[in-house]
Amino acid sequence: MPSNPTDEQYDDWVVYMLRCADGSLYTGVTTNLTRRLREHNGTAAGARYTRARRPVQLVHVEKAANRSAACRREYQLKQLSRTEKETLISTDSASLTFNTKEV
Repeated sequence: MPSNPTDEQYDDWVVYMLRCADGSLYTGVTTNLTRRLREHNGTAAGARYTRARRPVQLVHVEKAANRSAACRREYQLKQLSRTEKETLISTDSASLTFNTKEV
């Protein structure tokens, strides 16, 4: 059991998409979305791409069975056009189950 509830370790891998301050989209994978969002928004551990485009906002999350499945889905999402990504985000924005407040 984690000592801090925000450091919760999820059993499943997730694929996530962020909207950066400049409007661009970033896609990644993790097992701890809360920690990863905190890293993207405020620490040196965030991806180089997002460090220069803060703050970022969570706009899409998908669960994956394992790391391999998460990485495959991440690749698929990265191959989508901007329009396809925006369609995915808009059709699914109401179903985000993770806390998206700024961390």
